[in-house]
Amino acid sequence: GGGGGGRGGRGEGGRGGGGDRRGGRGDRKPRRGGAEESKEWVPVTKLGRLVKAGKITSIEQIFLFSIPIKEYQIVDHFLGKSLTDEVLKIMPVQKQTRAGQRTRFKAFVVVGDGNGHVGLGVKSAKEVATAIRGAIIASKLAVVPVRRGYWGNKIGDPHTVPCKVTGKCGSVSLRLVPAPRGTGIVAARVPKKLLQMAGYEDCFTSSDGHTRTLGNFAKAAFSAISKTYGFLTPDLWIETKFSETPFQAESAFLAKAN
Repeated sequence: GGGGGGRGGRGEGGRGGGGDRRGGRGDRKPRRGGAEESKEWVPVTKLGRLVKAGKITSIEQIFLFSIPIKEYQIVDHFLGKSLTDEVLKIMPVQKQTRAGQRTRFKAFVVVGDGNGHVGLGVKSAKEVATAIRGAIIASKLAVVPVRRGYWGNKIGDPHTVPCKVTGKCGSVSLRLVPAPRGTGIVAARVPKKLLQMAGYEDCFTSSDGHTRTLGNFAKAAFSAISKTYGFLTPDLWIETKFSETPFQAESAFLAKAN
């Protein structure tokens, strides 16, 4: 019926080819992936153009102005060499159709440089490889800066979380507690990977809820890690001097590029 067509049509443009959930449309899948990796990156966002032209020198400038990153090549440009990625889990998810079930694979991937940047991505696709590739891209787009601090005396480099933080997703909540040097990361398998990739050396954790739901456990850990910069500690009480955004500073360049 007409209604069904309208519903399916919405999935189409949504999350990259999500429309092939009801049969028949699968032939549109192979578009992305393989081919474009080899080609040179042509940025399509203003931010991408500034990055490619070298007008933005570090990813911190992007975080400072909370500019959304829409192209994963931006993250590759700044952190490319040091980024590692790890697949946390691949799980089959099913949709009931009138001819049985339709199985797709959902991949959870974490990327990080082990030095203050970590991202978590989730993607489901009909094939495992496509799901993993999509999840890696999603996790690069979701990279956040990670704040590190001290447990006691401020000696050497920051090594643990700056304060106690909690992240929650679904019923799972994860609390990160500062730990003295040499403790290592006291955490379950999933949050441990995230914390390691974020660059924490020592951390105590305490979790609550149904942590067997790996997706929510990972998201709770990621949300706790992201909150480290959202917490205003007294050493950040200095008055903020607002500078202009890269878009304002480079407006002439952007106007010219068009």
